[in-house]
Amino acid sequence: MNRVVEKHETLVEGVSGRIVEMSMKESKKVDEREVIPLLTPYKMGNFNLSHRIVLAPLTRSRSYNFVPQPHAVLYYSQRATKGGFLIGEASGVSPTAQGYPNTPGIWTREQVEAWKPIVSAVHEKGAIFFCQLWHAGRVSNCEYLPDGEAPISSTEKRLRKDIANNKATADRYATPRRVRTDEVPKLVNDFVIAAKNAIEAGFDGVELHGANGYLLDQFLKDEVNDRDDEYGGTLENRCRFPLLVVKAVADAIGADKVGIRLSPFADYNDCGDSDPQALGQYMAESLNEVDILYIHLIEPRMVTQFQRFETNWSLTPMREAFKGTFIVAGGYDRSEGNEAISTAAADLVAYGRLFLANPDLPARFEVDAELNQPDATTFYTHHPVLGYTDYPFLHHI
Repeated sequence: MNRVVEKHETLVEGVSGRIVEMSMKESKKVDEREVIPLLTPYKMGNFNLSHRIVLAPLTRSRSYNFVPQPHAVLYYSQRATKGGFLIGEASGVSPTAQGYPNTPGIWTREQVEAWKPIVSAVHEKGAIFFCQLWHAGRVSNCEYLPDGEAPISSTEKRLRKDIANNKATADRYATPRRVRTDEVPKLVNDFVIAAKNAIEAGFDGVELHGANGYLLDQFLKDEVNDRDDEYGGTLENRCRFPLLVVKAVADAIGADKVGIRLSPFADYNDCGDSDPQALGQYMAESLNEVDILYIHLIEPRMVTQFQRFETNWSLTPMREAFKGTFIVAGGYDRSEGNEAISTAAADLVAYGRLFLANPDLPARFEVDAELNQPDATTFYTHHPVLGYTDYPFLHHI
């Protein structure tokens, strides 16, 4: 619908491609401002990004029966911008991978076909879209798994606390079964098949979920991994399985289409390590050998999922070691994100809750607009609209 522009107003084409209405005073302020680091272009391998603001992978629990739903078309396309980079919510790689209700998978034909219109909608907006691949490992219980079998892990130890460090809810997780040494190649292949399925569904690449206490992280961390075979014990052995997955997936779809998310400093889902700095450093250096596209790190300050703490740990050694694109995440606001880019602490900054609550986050950051606040009570509800696609945009014209 056409709209009459009053003489005291101007229309500016924002980074989101949406026409943003501003007063002449506001427009002058935008014109005179310094370059906003988060809104500068960046070349990530073969992908030309128009800005540095990444949609972080967010579990949304709205994929009924583990199948992506049509309402995800609107959710992801709302957050897509020309030259923007989106990482989809964690998608299970096999029937044994699921850990929560109504999370998507990408191991069946039905799931692949269901993802296709969602990916197409994002591409129509000109954005880059990666699929995050995960296996929950012991962060599960029998009701989500085939024939009610036990979840698998690097260990037989049960969780003592969940993703939010809540000990009271840990009882809902079943005692895991330790993965046999001869089962590891099949697990690697599950990730390979899922990666190929993601490419078939139209995704531009995949991010391997090696963070937050899920299966790959359960092998990496010495406070969980108590194995005595070639996949446990030493740092090198504990990293062996995750690195086998990275290499196999890179060989299957191209290293230039592969990233990985890591959280060496966090102990989400009761998954900590005695020397996270050494773990992170070893992984950064080892990933260089595979030449993957990017590494996506959770900030050490995010000791719990939604709270920040002061810490002496730092991502700087990993930043200096890794040769590819370096993405950071963990409670960033606009000014902190700009600082991370301007100081070269990171190449890209991933936003989760802020991007959830502000589908036009790049446009809001462009004009330093007020932000919607995320409603935590609707993060994991199963409603197709509430807390999902109903957050307001800055302007509707």
